[in-house]
Amino acid sequence: MAEEVRPEKCVVAVDGPSGSGKSTVSRRLASALDGVYLDTGAMYRAVTWAVLQAGVDLTDPDAITKIALETELSIGTDPLAPHFAANGTNVDAPIRGPEVTGAVSAVAAVPAVRKQLVALQQAIIAGHPRIVVEGRDIASVVAPTADLKVYLTASAAARAARRSAEDASDVAATEASLARRDKLDSSRAVDPLRVASDAIEVDTTGMGIDEVVAYLLKLLNSKGV
Repeated sequence: MAEEVRPEKCVVAVDGPSGSGKSTVSRRLASALDGVYLDTGAMYRAVTWAVLQAGVDLTDPDAITKIALETELSIGTDPLAPHFAANGTNVDAPIRGPEVTGAVSAVAAVPAVRKQLVALQQAIIAGHPRIVVEGRDIASVVAPTADLKVYLTASAAARAARRSAEDASDVAATEASLARRDKLDSSRAVDPLRVASDAIEVDTTGMGIDEVVAYLLKLLNSKGV
């Protein structure tokens, strides 16, 4: 299936909430396309890490913006080994920790932070012929002309079980945390989490990763991309 898709230019936008499978699916799809992979959520997490390191008040958008503008991000787009660094420090592990997870929605809601990172994301997309980009506002804001736009979702129970399996956390607590993030991300004033009008919604609750990737490749092939 993967060998059928070799477009000269191909941009795939993958949106969805945490635990929907979008990170693993996006990386696998990027590999199948011989393309690169961009995790935009990790970019916001890296900035959040820098904000926390600076001891900035999460209710002070100006202070958050100042740190965001001063933070130098290094972004690896290899789907087999994506990596992130902030101001020369590898942050792959800390940006997935509970402290950053609990603060990222507040940082990501600051309009100036979103403006800065969206511009960077669009520059990265423009610099690669084939790329799979995942996040929460890719189809609607970052890459509105993407060749394929999908919104991955899953039941609350499935999402919580997947995330808990990754970090060995309590399932009930994880489900509550995901619900909190969903509410914050979907209700923010700028670039909220939502299904783009022309995106294809895919419920991954009863699907395996390989099955989802195969389905997305089929969609791309049907578009002649």
